[in-house]
Amino acid sequence: MSERKAAQADRDLTDAVYQMLASDDDGRVCRDIPESACNEQPRNFLVHVVSLAATKTGDGLADPKLVLSWVLTGLGAPAYLIGLLVPVREAGALLPQLFTAAAIRSLPQRKWVWAGASFVQGLAVAGMGLTAFTLEGDAAGWAVVVLLALFALARSAASVSYKDVLGKTVSKATRGTATGSAGTAASVLVLLYGALLASGLLDKSIAVVGGGLFVAAGLWIAAAALFVTLAEEKGATEGGGNAASVALEQVSLLWEDPQLARFVAVRGLLTATALAPPFLISLSGTSNERALGELGAFVIASSLASVASSYVWGRLSDKSSRKVLVFSGVVGAALFGAAVGLMLGAPTLLEVRYVLPSLLFFLMVAYQGVRLGRSTHIVDMTDADARASYTAISNTAIGVILVLGGVFGVIAEIAGTVVVLALFGAMSLAAAGLALGLKEVQHEDDV
Repeated sequence: MSERKAAQADRDLTDAVYQMLASDDDGRVCRDIPESACNEQPRNFLVHVVSLAATKTGDGLADPKLVLSWVLTGLGAPAYLIGLLVPVREAGALLPQLFTAAAIRSLPQRKWVWAGASFVQGLAVAGMGLTAFTLEGDAAGWAVVVLLALFALARSAASVSYKDVLGKTVSKATRGTATGSAGTAASVLVLLYGALLASGLLDKSIAVVGGGLFVAAGLWIAAAALFVTLAEEKGATEGGGNAASVALEQVSLLWEDPQLARFVAVRGLLTATALAPPFLISLSGTSNERALGELGAFVIASSLASVASSYVWGRLSDKSSRKVLVFSGVVGAALFGAAVGLMLGAPTLLEVRYVLPSLLFFLMVAYQGVRLGRSTHIVDMTDADARASYTAISNTAIGVILVLGGVFGVIAEIAGTVVVLALFGAMSLAAAGLALGLKEVQHEDDV
């Protein structure tokens, strides 16, 4: 009897938390998920929230742009390996999706794919934590890059499977609430981590940050274990070809539609805002041999940039995604210009506390604008029939560009970080100029 009471108490608590978060009082819980999943809706909702919050927090604790680049700088890894972090992470998570989507969607239950992928991500991050304690220099750099490639491959599988699982286990009316709640919880935890580092309550050392990587690994593994408890019904296994095939079949659209070609060029040039953070952060370790900068301040700056600008960029994108891409390019170019100016004219200012985190804040503001502007533009620039082809072509092209982005690490090793940041500034400015020629796709009379 006591076990029954405990089980009922757990269910009552789950229902109460679900009602508090989802505010579901319209009686339409089961309108677009299998009828058999109705009773499991509150628990499934919370499983999604907790699992996503755990992995998103792990993302913050092991962010390649910030944390991993800081760790490799501290371990004395060469610039060309630090420069590979973002290309490997982004391209590794994007390109495999183009070839694996159909195979993953052929599985009747996809929660196992997401859980398995999260488990692998956890193991990869644990390996990075071990690297922080045991290796230095080139060896540390190569170990982290290889582990990050494994992490990215697993992330690609998780990305493909997650939307299908969400659609089968959580009602349409509450999906955004589930992912939004998870994102908010993770943002708070990552900000707390940054505050602890910035305040000195946590020592800014390789040992502490390496320990944070082990915590991140544990979060991914715990999320994997929790996710397999989802009540997911077996679903349809047919339909949906691989995006790579779609892109190859429709590649002629790049020269048939000048607007698509221009958009891909703009998006490709604006990858500068995604590739730049590791190079900017590496400056924190150049002024005093291998002295490390303010990682906590970097984490806070990045998180605050997302919180402060995402909503604004989103609203502006709904009015003019073209202008958002232009403004993002201008902000990026101005930031890179300021960084290059400081490096050449007043390098000692880079040692002043919060100068580099302030530069990173504005860089991440530009990055958020790029993300929201390009995602809105590609959706609004065409109709539903052509959208899949346009998206596949764009993603394929950007995946290839991100792979080629590894060359900037080589340039930094040969010519110095200042040259790389100057190139990023030129790319951002060129992107802003090209974006001026995009159509105002939010206004039909201008299209």
